This record gives sequence, C-alpha cells and structure tokens, in this order.
Amino acid sequence: MTPLPVTHQAPAAPQILARCRDLVRPALAQAVRQLHPWHAEMAAFAVGWDATDGSPVPGSQGKGVRQALTLLGAEAAGGAADEAVVGAVAVELIHVFSLLHDDIMDGGETRRQRATVWKTYGTGPAILAGDALFALAVQTLADAPGGHSAAAVRHLAGTLTDLVRGQAEDLLFESRPWTGPEAVQPHEYRCMTGHKTGALLGCAAGLGAVLAGAPATTVDALAGAGRHLGVAFQAVDDLLGIWGDPQVTGKTVHNDLRRRKKTYPVLAALATNHTAALHLAGLLGTGTGAPLDAASARRAADLVEEAGGRSATLAEAHRHLDSARRSLEAVALAPDALGEILALLPFLVDRTM
Repeated sequence: MTPLPVTHQAPAAPQILARCRDLVRPALAQAVRQLHPWHAEMAAFAVGWDATDGSPVPGSQGKGVRQALTLLGAEAAGGAADEAVVGAVAVELIHVFSLLHDDIMDGGETRRQRATVWKTYGTGPAILAGDALFALAVQTLADAPGGHSAAAVRHLAGTLTDLVRGQAEDLLFESRPWTGPEAVQPHEYRCMTGHKTGALLGCAAGLGAVLAGAPATTVDALAGAGRHLGVAFQAVDDLLGIWGDPQVTGKTVHNDLRRRKKTYPVLAALATNHTAALHLAGLLGTGTGAPLDAASARRAADLVEEAGGRSATLAEAHRHLDSARRSLEAVALAPDALGEILALLPFLVDRTM
C-alpha cells in the first residue's frame, strides 16, 4: 500500500502516547476526584496512580491508547487537542470501567503488574467503582464546553451499547463447545471483538472529530480506522495472553489457555484440519472445565502454534491494520496528526505488552 503523505517525520509512538497522556492526566485526575473518596481511590489504583492526584506508579500505568486517539482524531479533523481533552477523559473513564468489570467476569487477578481492583478491594466495591466511572464519563461529556456535547454523548452511547453487547457475546462463548456445529467460529470471534474492543477505540478516534465539529464522513472514517485498530489490538492481546512474558505483561504465563478461554489463536487453530487441532480440542474439552495445569497449558500452546493459530492471528492483526489505513485514506485529514496516527498503528500491533 502506498504510504499516506505527511508533512514531517512523526515522533516515535511512545513519545506520541506520552504527550497525550500528559495533556489528559490533569483533567482526568480532576474528574476522578469528583467521585466518592472510596471510588476515587479504587479508580486511581486501576489507572495506575499512586493517589488521586494523578502521580503514576512506575511500571503500572497503561499506554493511554484511547485517550491518544481522541486527541489525534480532533487534530486530524482540524481541531485542537486541548478542545478534545474532555472527550479523552470520558473515553478513559469508560475504558477503566470496562476493565474493572471485565476482570471480575474473567476472574483476572493481575493487571498492569499488580493485583486487580476486585482482588484488592472486593467484588462488590469494584462493581460500584466501575458503575461510578461509567456515570462520570457520561456526565463529563454532557458538561463539555462548546456546542458539540449532545452529539458527543450520542456518539458515546452507541459505543456503550456495542461494548456491552460484545462482553455478552464473549461470556456466551464460554458455554459453547470446542468442536461441532455449535462451536465458536473465528468470524464470530472477530465480530465480538469488533464490539467489545474495536467499538471503544473507534469511539475514541471518532469522538475527537465530533468535538472538533467535523462532518459525519470524517467522523465515520476515523471511527472506522479506530475500530479496525481495536480488532488488531485484541488479536495481539490474545497472542500475549498465551505467549506473553509475564514480567512484561504483568499476567500469568499461558493465562488464557489455563482458563480455557476461547481466543482467536485457539479458534483459528481449531478451524484447521491439522492433526494438532484434534489434539488441542481433546485437551481443552477434557475434565470439568477447571483451569488447566501448567504442563497442560504448555502443551496447548504448542498445539495452537503447530496448527497455525499463532501465525493466523498475526495475519488477522495485520489485515485490520491495513483496513485502518484504508479508512484513513478515505477523507482529507490534517497531515501532521495523520502522521502521528499512522506512527501508532504498527507500534500497537507489534508491541510486547
């Protein structure tokens, strides 16, 4: 594909993300301090802060992908980053809300190299903190200055519907068999991740454009690029959930396989006619559904790779990366901001955490 033209050499992706985090953090900390003190404490813990003042704990802060996409989306649409900070705050609040609830539903015990909120504070408190973040995100956008707050809330509302639908689909996958006509197929999983992960990244990129007053075609193009990036991002997360270094990811090695989670590498492997796929289905379908032991998880990882699940997932990620680029080609965008978005795309797919 011919690269899109830019007027300068974009900064490296880590610097882009750091710039956006630095712009958003004061407003995000101010928003979190509006919560009940208990909820604010849990929110700060989840975000990776030492306290509600926004000071980060070394090694535990997230990348800030969604908030960066919001700011860059605004700039790409001809607006200013500082005008979209309120949207970046709302998106980040929704992201943290989704992580709190997702960790409870998945039984995840570690995130960002420390215990998850529900493991630290309890299930009930973590649910309440997530609910508080959800409400605060909507209120933050509703109170946004300028004349685009109503459109911004509508944009977020559609995303929330998609996100909850995707989470429901993910949970329902757990009760379906590994093989046979009722088995989860890769295309179904792709659709689920488009809702669960892609929707929020799409919302982030499109929301910046909404707050910049961009036309619908520009909003849709940026949102489409973000959605494709979200699917690619989830594909890489699935790889890291099996083969990621726990010292880098902060999660247990072979974490998803131990929990018998239906992820894209596993489903892609099972969809083949490879002998390893038959052995994999037998291994995952044995027992009472209890977590696999370490030896069985290692064996399952080897079988997934042997059946082609790892390579198929990498190919899936890069297909969606190409689709994201095509979405960005569909409209005229500010060249400098476009260059920074393009610099983020491969970084987020070729990452190790």
